[in-house]
Amino acid sequence: MAENGSETSGPVHRRCLAHPAGENNHTSRVGSSKWIRLNVGGTCFLTTRQTLCRDPKSFLYRLSQADPELDSDKDDTGAYLIDRDPTYFGPVLNYLRHGKLVLNRDLAEEGVLEEAEFYNIPSLIKLLKDSIRERDCRTSQAPVKHVYRVLQCQEEELTQMVSTMSDGWKFEQLVSIGSSYNYGNEDQAEFLCVVSKELHNQSYGPNSEPSEKAKILQERGSRM
Repeated sequence: MAENGSETSGPVHRRCLAHPAGENNHTSRVGSSKWIRLNVGGTCFLTTRQTLCRDPKSFLYRLSQADPELDSDKDDTGAYLIDRDPTYFGPVLNYLRHGKLVLNRDLAEEGVLEEAEFYNIPSLIKLLKDSIRERDCRTSQAPVKHVYRVLQCQEEELTQMVSTMSDGWKFEQLVSIGSSYNYGNEDQAEFLCVVSKELHNQSYGPNSEPSEKAKILQERGSRM
């Protein structure tokens, strides 16, 4: 939606700036019409009074009706000042426009839920809670997958390597592959160390293939 009165599916927002003196008449016309400006966290949204009145229980309904019990300040452009995150307000405003929950992939549902609760929109709150519950249920039922790695090391490096494993890696098996070189009169043994790590919410990919390699190397070590 642009400020010329045409409406699109996405929220109109821009950085709020004071209008020059020559634009005061335009601002007055917008303020007195069906259009309402909202300054959410420094970003301006332009929407209709009808959109904000979709849920009579919401904070935005009361704001659009100039509820005298609301202490509502305005900026220099006449936009209502709301100290909230504009990133999460977009989906809330779009929901009031068309009744559907549309989220970008990188937008957390929990963040939009916080805004829905602040603006007191019960139908959107229920929709988000159901969506979060379904997402968490799918996550908990997903099978645990593992990725394996096989690390080659010498005897003198073994203790340090195992003790410094981090980021969820666990020791699985140690396979001796014989002596690699002589140091003085002593043979230095060489080992293959098999380690594993759980993968959560990830599909199988190239990193999961080494599990077969680990099995082959384990068989090789057992025959030596």
